[in-house]
Amino acid sequence: MFENCIIKYNKSPETNENCSIQVIYPENPNGSRNELSVPLSEDNTRYQEILEWVAEGNVIEEAD
Repeated sequence: MFENCIIKYNKSPETNENCSIQVIYPENPNGSRNELSVPLSEDNTRYQEILEWVAEGNVIEEAD
């Protein structure tokens, strides 16, 4: 699901705390790239998928 993706936190400029997770998919053959911004919400399906991915031993990168 997240194979070869870059997954990292985004920080809020106001609080400097993690506010979402950025998922950057590998480049498509046409040169475009898909990105998602996933809120840190247990109700969000993508967030639940990321938590499963982390449970498998993967790590979310720190924000830039």
